[in-house]
Amino acid sequence: MNNEQPIIVGLDIGTTKIAAIAGRKNEFGKLEILGFGRANSNGVKHGQVLNIDETIKAIAVALENCMASNPDLQIKEVYVGIAGHHIKSLQTRGDIVRQSNEEEISQREIDQLIADQYKTYIPAGDQIIDVIPQEFTVDNFQNIPNPIGYGGVKVGANFHIITGDKNAIRNINRAVEKSGLQTKDLVLQPLASAAAVMGQEDIEAGVAIVDIGGGTTDLAVFYEGILKHTAVIPFGGENITNDIKTGLGVLKTQAEQMKVQFGSALSNEAKANAFITIPGMRGLPPKEISVKNLANIIQARMSEILDFVTYHLKQVGMDSRMLNGGIVLTGGGSQLKHLIQLTEYVTGLNARIGYPNEHLASNHTDELTKPMYATCIGLILKGYDDYERNRKLFTKQFKMVEIPKELKKEIQEAPVQDAVAADAKEEPVEVTARTRKLAGINGFWSKFKDNLIDLFKEEEDKNF
Repeated sequence: MNNEQPIIVGLDIGTTKIAAIAGRKNEFGKLEILGFGRANSNGVKHGQVLNIDETIKAIAVALENCMASNPDLQIKEVYVGIAGHHIKSLQTRGDIVRQSNEEEISQREIDQLIADQYKTYIPAGDQIIDVIPQEFTVDNFQNIPNPIGYGGVKVGANFHIITGDKNAIRNINRAVEKSGLQTKDLVLQPLASAAAVMGQEDIEAGVAIVDIGGGTTDLAVFYEGILKHTAVIPFGGENITNDIKTGLGVLKTQAEQMKVQFGSALSNEAKANAFITIPGMRGLPPKEISVKNLANIIQARMSEILDFVTYHLKQVGMDSRMLNGGIVLTGGGSQLKHLIQLTEYVTGLNARIGYPNEHLASNHTDELTKPMYATCIGLILKGYDDYERNRKLFTKQFKMVEIPKELKKEIQEAPVQDAVAADAKEEPVEVTARTRKLAGINGFWSKFKDNLIDLFKEEEDKNF
């Protein structure tokens, strides 16, 4: 454990869940999770905090669960994700004429250039959340990713500015502060998710991150290492649940359960003769639900969400020729069956599921690598980016904090014989069954390989 690094906490305030995850980078630069807690969210709708009291209660439960998973943790500051249909983005251009042009461009000048963009005019009632530089120019040299060390008279850049509603931002900050925490920074959720599920090669190739949450679907588009576009689509997994509830006349809890267990994003893949039996209410007879009808409802809403994604990609000129990395689906809604096929059909781009294990240490439980925790893990990575670039002050905690056993993956012994020798408690019947199974598989493949070799030998003999 690398105790020289600070412990950073990500707080994902979502529509369906609130998650708190504490992490620290190890000596290999991988993230080790030191605490994890979650709670059901009640006061958030479409990514916006509407009921502050309910949200505070949910944050408290998530923090309690996080502290319970590791009593050594002390949580004071958090990185918080922000989403909601009030989020907007705009492109601006900024330049500064250097006073001492004989010296190389310094980080201080770049920081000044970014700080100047916070004075950009935006509509009343909005607030700038983040200013992200895209490509820089130095005099007549363009498309410079990092101008530090260059020499020149004038340095400028194109900027992607993210804005949000002041009241929505105030509600998030108030809920966090009333929970006894300090907001270290607000981070746009699609950018946090992108940090968790992407590598550098994805950003270079061109990729669209589609984070399907409970209340919103967040989009971030990268091309040639640059953030090109962000958007928040005001539909998510909860809309699908409500559609099922209304369309099939069931309770919301039943609709959610059916979506998770039997739902499919492609009605053609659903069995026409399969039915789900729902218990009747107050003495009414049980209800038969067609799996095909369930899939039709899910497909209609998911197609609508993906149409919005396609619209945004066309708006910024990002089609299949530009995005070689395709679409990366993440968030809780990405776990729907056959969603990859539907995404590829609607958008015409290759698609895959993005799991937040790109930057995670390998010894964690499978629960932490689920797409629904991509935003929270990305928030920790954003905190580390600030720490490594000296953007914010961090109090280093030199206290020894270990990874809790509950968050570690159980190590399985590879050779069966070694497992028997090392652990006498292993039941001999189970070991024998496993040995036979392995022997059977190995025997089958060795026979299959031998038959193939013989077949090619016979073909060679025939040719000669």
